[in-house]
Amino acid sequence: MFVSGALWLVFVAYWGAAAQHAARPERTESRASRRFHERLLNSGLLVLLLPIPGLRGRFLPAAVIVAVAGIAIQVLAGMLAVWARRHLGRNWSGAISVVEGHRLVRSGPYRLLRHPIYTAMLGMSAGTALASGEWHAIVGMALVVAAYWRKIRLEERHLGQLFGEAYDDYRRASWALIPGLF
Repeated sequence: MFVSGALWLVFVAYWGAAAQHAARPERTESRASRRFHERLLNSGLLVLLLPIPGLRGRFLPAAVIVAVAGIAIQVLAGMLAVWARRHLGRNWSGAISVVEGHRLVRSGPYRLLRHPIYTAMLGMSAGTALASGEWHAIVGMALVVAAYWRKIRLEERHLGQLFGEAYDDYRRASWALIPGLF
């Protein structure tokens, strides 16, 4: 779990540094909505990473191969997030918002997925859950899933209003999170 935690710290540091280059938002979701997402997500990440009394039992055997597979998934998902973030460029915002010069990005991972960063966050969480093998990690991952399920619904509505028919066409030509499934 030390390696998984360290990977999360590196990811958060990169994400914070990359956010410094985002365009200023012209409009954004309400503070209450953003705070709710942040609290749900941060709670999920804490429960994912920290052993919780009563939830320390294992759902997977404590095998090196399982932990290595989890770390590999976490690394690959992190790489997807960085790739997607770079394609969004200044259009990226942590909050659901309209930024200066906002445009619909359909390059890189956005050719197939409308929310590859959320796919990556879920993949990183799944990798950590595998590396941990403990029930608290499953509960934490469920909280992360809930945070992004809510955010996807809000963002889909927002982007549909912002880009209209172009976003409807994009929705028909792409997957929300996982090609072939959703």
